[in-house]
Amino acid sequence: MSNAPAVPIALRWQGDASGHLEILDQTLLPTRLTWLACRDVDTVVEAIRSLRVRGAPAIGIAGAYGVVVAAAEATRHGLGPEAARAHVLARAEQVASARPTAVNLRWAVERTLAVIDGKVGCDASAIGSTLLAEAQTIHDEDRRLCDAIGRHGAPLLPPGGVLTHCNAGALATGGAGTAVAVITTAWDSGRRFEVFADETRPLFQGARLTAWEFVQRGIPVTVLVDAAAGHLLASGRVGSCVVGADRITACGDVANKIGTYGLAVLAAAHGVPFYVAAPSSTFDLSLDDGAAIPIEERSADEVLRPLGTTVGAPGAAAFNPAFDVTPARLVRGIVTEHGVIQPVTRQAIRDVLGAG
Repeated sequence: MSNAPAVPIALRWQGDASGHLEILDQTLLPTRLTWLACRDVDTVVEAIRSLRVRGAPAIGIAGAYGVVVAAAEATRHGLGPEAARAHVLARAEQVASARPTAVNLRWAVERTLAVIDGKVGCDASAIGSTLLAEAQTIHDEDRRLCDAIGRHGAPLLPPGGVLTHCNAGALATGGAGTAVAVITTAWDSGRRFEVFADETRPLFQGARLTAWEFVQRGIPVTVLVDAAAGHLLASGRVGSCVVGADRITACGDVANKIGTYGLAVLAAAHGVPFYVAAPSSTFDLSLDDGAAIPIEERSADEVLRPLGTTVGAPGAAAFNPAFDVTPARLVRGIVTEHGVIQPVTRQAIRDVLGAG
């Protein structure tokens, strides 16, 4: 029997198609481990919008299960076949629209819905069973994708510490993570190095979530305020930076948690390779470059009253974009389940993704 620490999980489905989605409420970590039961679509949408579940792959999986929840609603309401289908489609659009930047959410919802295309006359229960099978397939696939990303990315890490930003671990995916999987795979192979996590303002995903994951895995981790990253990079203690992504364009521009762009600029200034780890579902080849990526702006309270504590001067306004865009020229390589895109060019992206 293995004594390896268990990898945390972000979400799980309970029961058959009439069951429900459970989400580990990440707004309460690391002090409280609380599972939120999502038995209706409104709860799923609220969980995505409020960041109870977050990370592009994880909200995609949550979105897929959200479509199943919509079918369960139709079953409980006793809707006939056509009314049930209409209900699922309408509720699915609510789920897909819950957050705008991460492409995985709409991708997963649309992929799940595709399995009932052309299937007319099915009752709500049958629709739900079909949708659940596809949602579980998406979840299972993400576990395997994370493992593949870890295998492809671990050999890229040069000697020296590794710095990451935000959370691109098990809590952000259906498996071991993307950027975090690169780090943990290298660690599990016997390599030893310092691991650093930016705190990631304004919601502290690095300090609360990434650090918690490494502690759960038995890997020592050091948290730093975002503004200390430049000083740390200048010290020579960091050999590479690895982050996740919420959307990647055809040219390789990367949308990720706010602060990623600044970290990439600092890494380039100090000659430290900057890698991005993401599954192929995070690529949006319909967008030519980063200027076309919609950037979500969130509540001023997240900046002025982080975690419920007032820190901003009364009457001050706040600028709170949730994401920024890192130009492809600052990215040394993008690690996918299919392999590493390096250098990051349009043609290399299409070659590795098999997009022609």
